[in-house]
Amino acid sequence: MSNNSHKRPSWHKYFMGIADLVATRSTCLRRQVGAILVKDKRILTSGYNGAPSGIAHCIETGCLRDRLNVPSGEKHELCRGVHAEQNAIIQAANHGITVKGSVLYCTNQPCSICAKMIINAGIEKVYFRDGYNDPLAQEMFDQAGIALVQPDL
Repeated sequence: MSNNSHKRPSWHKYFMGIADLVATRSTCLRRQVGAILVKDKRILTSGYNGAPSGIAHCIETGCLRDRLNVPSGEKHELCRGVHAEQNAIIQAANHGITVKGSVLYCTNQPCSICAKMIINAGIEKVYFRDGYNDPLAQEMFDQAGIALVQPDL
């Protein structure tokens, strides 16, 4: 049996595919986002966007941002949801896992709030699939020396 007939995905495609699967758990009505933290080609944690544990999800209550006519990328605090990147970092904290030196794979480019958390958590690089218009996030990543990479998948 030849191994040439079975092509393995690149690490980027593999991890982004897992982030895509994680995103399917999202309870956000606007955008389903998944994130995983990886170190030494091992998954540390995952996160998807949705309401905090024990709180009614937007799929049950409706979207607060839609009700208030809040445009995408503005007033992040007016939302019931926790972002996927935030949930991945929170899961690490809950389980005593250090994320310093890790890499984030996320289905969407992080916003400025997530950028601040990523920088302070010591995450070294961010791979994302879909863009998100947040110039402040890009500026902070640049200043912190954290590369934002959109791999060709």
